[in-house]
Amino acid sequence: MLEPVRRWPSTAHRISLRWRAIRRTRNLHSGRDLLSELSARQLIADVTRPDGFAEHLQKPRTIYVGVDPTAKSLHAGHLIPLLCLFHFHIRGHNTLALIGGATGLVGDPSGRMKERSLSEKTQIESNTVTLADSIQQFFSRATEYALEKAPSPSTFTQFQVVNNLDWLKELNLLDFLRNTGIHFRVNHMLARDSVKLRMSAHNGITFTEFAYQLLQGYDFYELFRARGCTIQVGGSDQWGNILSGIDLINKIKGDCAGYNGGCFALTTPLLTTSQGEKFGKSAGNAVWLDENLTSYLDFYQFFLRTTDADVEKYLKMFTLLPVEELDAVVREHEIHPERRLAQKLLANEVTLMIHRKEGLEAARVATKVLFGTDYSTLHAKDIVKSLANDPRLLRCTEDELLGITLPNIAAKFGLTSSKSVARQLAIGNGLYLNNVPQPDVHFKLERNHLIDGQVAILRAGKDTHLILALR
Repeated sequence: MLEPVRRWPSTAHRISLRWRAIRRTRNLHSGRDLLSELSARQLIADVTRPDGFAEHLQKPRTIYVGVDPTAKSLHAGHLIPLLCLFHFHIRGHNTLALIGGATGLVGDPSGRMKERSLSEKTQIESNTVTLADSIQQFFSRATEYALEKAPSPSTFTQFQVVNNLDWLKELNLLDFLRNTGIHFRVNHMLARDSVKLRMSAHNGITFTEFAYQLLQGYDFYELFRARGCTIQVGGSDQWGNILSGIDLINKIKGDCAGYNGGCFALTTPLLTTSQGEKFGKSAGNAVWLDENLTSYLDFYQFFLRTTDADVEKYLKMFTLLPVEELDAVVREHEIHPERRLAQKLLANEVTLMIHRKEGLEAARVATKVLFGTDYSTLHAKDIVKSLANDPRLLRCTEDELLGITLPNIAAKFGLTSSKSVARQLAIGNGLYLNNVPQPDVHFKLERNHLIDGQVAILRAGKDTHLILALR
């Protein structure tokens, strides 16, 4: 059986932990050891045997996090466990991301009241490829971001992405039942929160989903056996699955010379607002890391719209800025919340880490276009680039744009439902060209009215925009 588990307090970042010690020069971590740093950043929900864990980390270890391939891209919810893994990475530990190319075909029941619809094999295979690229890109860009924040960190170890289909696809059912299933007790499996939740539902749980924890447990054992992996990181809904893996390793290796039960679990909080609202694919409000699914602007705006109640937590979770620096920003924000200093810093830092400088600049330009009041510093090429995938940007010819009245243009390109509506808006100072109201219904657009002679920004009312760019 596993040793007692400590439920990590939500206020852990304010507690003087016993393993807080040893001043170090690492800029990103202000001298804290790794578990204290993760705690200060509110990235820990639960850990097994914290004191033993801290001692275990005195040497380089191998850690992995699992990613479910039911979507083709990472989303903001993935960032929490991946950033937790990244903190291990920049401390010199070996890190792995495991994509469930096999387990994705079964479906994880964790945190769900209804059975998952089984995904098509071809879709899982496709998602596995795109996710591997996305995860590698995240670690590459996060490393660039970290090096920019701390020019002289310790040498980063190699990061790898693996697929559990590589070892599960050849697994023989009879051998699996004899060699692995024999170590699992049904009463313990029934006690897992993910199983109890589903058992309480009307339709119960299928054997396929019930057996999922055996497969994830076997993944941990395989990585322990083949790669010396001793730590698994996952979202808090994965707690029971991770414990299944530790339990399996302990039972298989418990009598082996040199094994001292040195495997550990660490779970991260799920991404929620202060009201408990979840974010992610299942919740239907995912913010994707792929700019083709969530634009630079929408990604930036998601973090910029963070509430005052959530912004401190998000700053510590999603950025690598020193905690002490973030505490100072939060204190200033609390004095002048109307300036939204904390939200601006959050949006800037996360967008920079995920989309690099060009993505951040595009998001800032688009924000000025759609939410700003001063267009004097905007340039046409930057506007077009920042809104390249936005449906509000339309390309048109000179004949479609120049020498035509503004109300007619607004109606033609769908900013208003009709010419008469556009004219009424104009008369009421509600039709804008480049953020200036145009009450003259006979006003005709000419090239000198365009930004750099190329772009016109039309607005109807407070927030309905249309950006017209000459081809």
